[in-house]
Amino acid sequence: MSACADSTHENSHKARTANKTRTTAVLAGAALLAPLGLLAATGDAAAADSGVWDRIAQCESGGNWHINTGNGYYGGLQFSAGTWRAYGGTAYAPTADQASRSAQIAVASKVQHAQGWGAWPTCSARAGAYGNAPASGAGSAAGAATTKSAPKSAPKSAPKSAPKSAPAKQAPAKTPARPSGHTNRGSSRGDYTVRAGDTLSAIAARHGTTWRKLYAANETVIGGDPDLIVPGQRLDV
Repeated sequence: MSACADSTHENSHKARTANKTRTTAVLAGAALLAPLGLLAATGDAAAADSGVWDRIAQCESGGNWHINTGNGYYGGLQFSAGTWRAYGGTAYAPTADQASRSAQIAVASKVQHAQGWGAWPTCSARAGAYGNAPASGAGSAAGAATTKSAPKSAPKSAPKSAPKSAPAKQAPAKTPARPSGHTNRGSSRGDYTVRAGDTLSAIAARHGTTWRKLYAANETVIGGDPDLIVPGQRLDV
């Protein structure tokens, strides 16, 4: 073969080798990026595990789903009466402590979707809560009807007899201290009832005052975060 032919053959071989190298590099890069794409696609859909509500209840109330110590908060997840009403809890029972565990979780899921895990700031952190609330199985009207009819027969024998024999076991000594940043607060007094979409600044403007003065006058109702008010709360203006 001539020197020119040898040179052409060698150049062709080098070109094929370079193409194979580039193809291998592209495939390797795609393989590395694929898991990252999968993580990005599934990250927003992450939800807390199904046991998160039991862990929060253990922190809030010692795991007693029917507790009522007279401190203004009811049930395993310690709902105020105002929050329970605002998020549809009365479809199950007048107060949370009279509703079933699944009904309380159904209402808590609505609160979490509206306010995030910050509605239980201390206990949700201790429970390792993240993402969205897990799906609840007690959202249907039939479930509500069943829950509403059951307390008429069962609680007459169970909750009324148990506290008489062992009231000390459900005394506040066993109830964990209330987290200082709790936001599920309601009040039976006040001149203005908070509605959906309200902000402290907007309410203050409508009544000719500042949000700081309004917050100072209602801090015990609103809680530690002036940006977090709940429909159903009653404020002094």
